[in-house]
Amino acid sequence: MNHLGAALRAWRDRLEPATVGLVHHTPRRVVGLRRGELAMLAGVSAEYVAQLEQGRAKTPSAQVCSALARALQLNDEEQAHLLRLAGHTANPDRIPRLIPISVRRVADQLSASPLAVYDAAWQLLHWNLLFAATWGDPCRASVEDRNAMITQFERRNARVRQTAAERVWFEQSLVADLRTTTGRYPDDPDVASLIDRLSRTARFRELWASPTVAAHESAHKTAVHPEVGEIALDANILPTQDSDLRVVVLTARPGTDARSKLDLLATIGVQEMALRPDQPGTPGRAPAANPSAVAACGESWPPRQGERGHTRSR
Repeated sequence: MNHLGAALRAWRDRLEPATVGLVHHTPRRVVGLRRGELAMLAGVSAEYVAQLEQGRAKTPSAQVCSALARALQLNDEEQAHLLRLAGHTANPDRIPRLIPISVRRVADQLSASPLAVYDAAWQLLHWNLLFAATWGDPCRASVEDRNAMITQFERRNARVRQTAAERVWFEQSLVADLRTTTGRYPDDPDVASLIDRLSRTARFRELWASPTVAAHESAHKTAVHPEVGEIALDANILPTQDSDLRVVVLTARPGTDARSKLDLLATIGVQEMALRPDQPGTPGRAPAANPSAVAACGESWPPRQGERGHTRSR
């Protein structure tokens, strides 16, 4: 039995369209949300939702599960159940990937700022459309590469500009934060794999040799956007209780024109994201319903080592 598909269908059926702002003036033949409506709210394609419900799709990533949970208005227990059905088994030895409803509510209220949610190893789980408009669409990268540390140490985002001092501080802080994570999750093989990959770079090896342990709290960055130019930003890390997530909110640096540029991007950048043709190799994406919505890509999450039912999608 396709338990994941049955659960998605049941959650979809119970949600009234008016609850999510969808008003219809003609009689409806279906109870709850249509597949296309759920797809629009979650930022994936209707065909992908159909594949999930019919058991024809590969296991959805934790990030796609988060988008579906948000669209279906699941509570924390239901979201945890969704993650388990998708193969993301809760384990105290593994880094958690569940985004609590309280965090999602806060994220919804911060759509005027680029925002992203990372797990304790800096794997990207959720982002809003203004984040994608500012830094580039994360869906253009493979799932494995959507990690802030990989982006930094492998220099994978040409839009990031840092002074030498900013780069030194940021990299030192990230590595110290990762060391904190290794202390909390010493047996998580995904953390070990991340460290192995990062160790291919001399800069990471140099910093990893230091015993510094600390939480990453803030940083200065400049986004170089092809249309609006340089955007000077402060990256602020919001604390989350018990979930061990890194909620990053980027705000305009005082004394700069960054706020006006973000406002411009909130219009032209998000429109471009919504209207852009689907990325090759991923299910088609419907425009998200609002700027705070996650821009889900719809591909499979790299399998946690030791978990069943996962196929790495490249």
